[in-house]
Amino acid sequence: MSEQPGALRVVLVTHYYPAHRGGVERIAGELARRLAHAGVATIDWHASDCDAAPPASPSLRATPAASCNFTERRLGFPYPLWKPPALRRLARACAAADVVHLHDCLYFPNIFAFAAARRAGRPVLVTQHIGHVPYRNPLLAGTHALANRVVGAWLLGSADGVVFESESVRHYFARFVRYRVEPLLVQNGVDTEIFRPLSPEARTALRERLGAPRGKPLLLFLGRFVEKKGLTVLRELTARISNAYWVFAGWGPIDPGQWGRDNVSVVPSPEGTHLTELYQAADLLVLPSVGEGFPLSVQEAMACGTPALVGTDTAAGCPEAAGLLLSEPTGSVETAQRWTARLQSLLAMPAALEALRSRVAQFAVTQWSWQRCVARYAELLQACAASR
Repeated sequence: MSEQPGALRVVLVTHYYPAHRGGVERIAGELARRLAHAGVATIDWHASDCDAAPPASPSLRATPAASCNFTERRLGFPYPLWKPPALRRLARACAAADVVHLHDCLYFPNIFAFAAARRAGRPVLVTQHIGHVPYRNPLLAGTHALANRVVGAWLLGSADGVVFESESVRHYFARFVRYRVEPLLVQNGVDTEIFRPLSPEARTALRERLGAPRGKPLLLFLGRFVEKKGLTVLRELTARISNAYWVFAGWGPIDPGQWGRDNVSVVPSPEGTHLTELYQAADLLVLPSVGEGFPLSVQEAMACGTPALVGTDTAAGCPEAAGLLLSEPTGSVETAQRWTARLQSLLAMPAALEALRSRVAQFAVTQWSWQRCVARYAELLQACAASR
């Protein structure tokens, strides 16, 4: 990796690389790539070695960390643990950096990197994606809430810069974190050259090519197949809304293909053009998840002209889209009943959903600019470096 004159030396720490397909690592990767390309920083990216590292460039280098990903494989809970040599290498990198940039505050490597940066007197910028997660398991839910109030409050309160991508997550932490500097809200960008709407004729042709049944609405779920994403609710919805064609695109320990539904199709881990086509073909993205910020899948779907039905907490993450996001409460015993009634109402008015398509696509183009996002982060990184 070659250093560009005037570029900051940034150590980036995430739990996974983008090949893991989660929203946090995909956002971190796109942001890092654009910052490096713009000459803002030379970036040394440390993440777990359980997935392929991104290709290197003159200003962006991947440093995979030997890790154990047992909790995600067995429990569906992503919390990789890094081996001592990887942590020692991370500590050395943090000590030599101009700025250390962490994505989320509770992963052990991020906590370790924060402590290493503090020992070396290096500034830390934290991008916080996730807030409260109401896990059904009371032990897991209690542990996560306590960790946020203890570790999260310490790390976010001591950082040289804090960025939230969601208003709802910022509001959650504001209740118990005393910040060293005022946190900022910076919404993620979307590549609207890739994620873009199609004409009605092109959508019809695409749906036929994808094998979607004619005359049936196509409802899309995209994400990890885990409890947090609402898979328990979705299992009920696929039975109650049997006149729709459901596509589950993603991966995880829960397999919708085992539900015995004739109206359910599973697409394992779509990428590239296939991912865009699923968004473009769908009539509605359905995401009854809990404890998220503002998921990247919602932004990408809307950029493709596809409306989204999400939880009220998720919708609160982007107040500017209040008139365009469809939402219902989640996390209660009545969730499936509420969502069934709302879906039936929406599907009974296909013209209204169709009319919404151009509006959500236009909103994405005007509000979710990668150029604006990168420029804001460039300012923040420079400010953090200057603060030390």
